[in-house]
Amino acid sequence: MAQATITGAHAFGELDNYRAELTAYCYRMLGSPFDAEDAVQDAFVRAWRSRDRFEGRAAVRSWLYRIATNVCLDMLKGKERRTTPMDLGPAREPIEANLHVPSEITWLEPIPLHMVSSERDPAEVAVANESIRLAFVRALQHLPARQRAVLILRDVLDWQASEVAELLGTSAASVNSALQRARATLAKTHEQSNVEKTGGARQLSDADRAMLDRYVSAFERYDLSALTSLIREDASQSMPPYDMWLSGREDILKWWFGPGIGCQGSRVLPTFSANGMPTFGQYKPSPDGGYDPWALQVLDVSDGTIGEFTFFLDTARLFPLFGLPLHLDA
Repeated sequence: MAQATITGAHAFGELDNYRAELTAYCYRMLGSPFDAEDAVQDAFVRAWRSRDRFEGRAAVRSWLYRIATNVCLDMLKGKERRTTPMDLGPAREPIEANLHVPSEITWLEPIPLHMVSSERDPAEVAVANESIRLAFVRALQHLPARQRAVLILRDVLDWQASEVAELLGTSAASVNSALQRARATLAKTHEQSNVEKTGGARQLSDADRAMLDRYVSAFERYDLSALTSLIREDASQSMPPYDMWLSGREDILKWWFGPGIGCQGSRVLPTFSANGMPTFGQYKPSPDGGYDPWALQVLDVSDGTIGEFTFFLDTARLFPLFGLPLHLDA
């Protein structure tokens, strides 16, 4: 891993150049864009306060990652891992009685792609985007905090075992052992631990974009036939903070045209990509006129159809983060 050596005269105002990649790292560790932003800011403050001890003995990037890792490990102490409805049990029947909001759950949250992307080689950006997809970040949350750091640094960021060992204050043998355990845990959750084994970054094709345009039109018209043709038969849907999730196109549409019929007449607006995935703001008709925010829709697209819907309902926090207004006029 090539890194430039920074002298003690380095201008610490340039630390912001590392903000995007550090935010991506902290997001993978913490599963929340808000926590990741706080962690990076805390890391910069710690870096500034300890600048007299830096003296250019190591690359500034490694130094910042060491600080950010310690911040994340501190933040994770005593906390429950962030989770998704799929982690809590099997799919439920699409009836309103199955809607519950468990108070003790801390949910995995989406992050706008622009918070974690910087101007780099397009191939590197594609791989980085793949490694923040919701399924991968969800899988990371199953790991103990230090194993999580080891796997991200080794398999995502391609650090050497010796570099990770120096960062964590341990031995290369311990790092390799932690990496093996982390990979085994991810394999048990049916996720690949190495992003290069995930089939590559899933870039949207022109056909995918045309399909998403048809989806928006079909959803706004609430056209059953058109929606059926766009949703994969084995698709899934979740709606955090509700713990219920649905499996299969038939149950998804039963929900949409049953208990979820209030979404009929919605407006759907494209917005910043969440986690490198197609993302839309959904607004339901308001009894007071116009449209009120209902969900941030994050979609997983494969083979020209939609395979997973995640409707994040915490619009008060997420819509401003994604540049979406909190009301639409009629």
